[in-house]
Amino acid sequence: MKVAVTGSSGFVGGAVVRDLAAHGHEVVAFSRRVPRLPDELLQQVTHQFWDLRDGPLAKEDRPEHIDAVVHCGAAVGDGGSHARAWIVNVEGTRAVRETFPEARFVHVSSGSVYDPRKPSVAATEADAPAHGYVNAYGSTKAAAERYLAGDAAREDRGPVVVLRPRAVYGPGDTTLLPRLESAAFAGWLAVPGGGNVRQHLTHINTLAHAVRAALDADVGPEIAAGLPLVANVADARPVDLHQTLELLMFARFRPVQVVAIPIRLANALAWVAERVARRTGREPRLSRYTISHFAMERTYDLTVLRERLGVDPAPTSLHGAMSW
Repeated sequence: MKVAVTGSSGFVGGAVVRDLAAHGHEVVAFSRRVPRLPDELLQQVTHQFWDLRDGPLAKEDRPEHIDAVVHCGAAVGDGGSHARAWIVNVEGTRAVRETFPEARFVHVSSGSVYDPRKPSVAATEADAPAHGYVNAYGSTKAAAERYLAGDAAREDRGPVVVLRPRAVYGPGDTTLLPRLESAAFAGWLAVPGGGNVRQHLTHINTLAHAVRAALDADVGPEIAAGLPLVANVADARPVDLHQTLELLMFARFRPVQVVAIPIRLANALAWVAERVARRTGREPRLSRYTISHFAMERTYDLTVLRERLGVDPAPTSLHGAMSW
């Protein structure tokens, strides 16, 4: 299968490119920077520069005979400009869809499309998109899903599969792990509520496996209904967040003790931090988004992943964390 992958120089996109190439697919990798690839995969991957903010690719720049698109490109972050997030996450998704209208479209969405104001307990795919998001990332990822839900009903379009991974981690992580390590100080890691909650995490290999499965999953029922196939993606079982954070930092040779920030105090600090961030243009060190993802249960129903995509996810693993 010939597959186009956007965001190919990022953590998720890069892993998807490597996994698809390693499993025999021909990959056209799109990104603003050239992705790093092992020598043995170079013959199966071609790279093409594409900034999603520029809109759809010109017809003369489009590679021919693309069977499927895996859309990983996104503006990821807590805080920042809503306009920038909208241009990349919503208009960028529209641009990719318009560039490859007939190809199967595998959209890597996010667990952030679930309601951030209440716990997600064995959340099913029907529980999102929600309303009332607390940052631009959540609201624009939800808007992109709504666009695709409408576009999937068009008869002249390829089928759509939406994947919702939660808290992706593993080798090459440029988001979660750097934030955790920057928050640790003098052997302490302050977490809103103390992290005594159950949460699903998603190893990057689990997500890459789900992407590969989505390329040839049976979507006949969804095509007939004019809808996307939507699947939660996560490791096999939820983990205790407090314990997992301490184990992860220990594996990184930076042992910490997780301590609790009372929720009321955390909310007050987040209120201040978010306003400072708006003035400085930097991400807040603490935000309502952070609190919603550390202080509440975030667990998924994985029935669609297992039964429709045929993926039996592995348990959460910190193996090799010292070199991530």
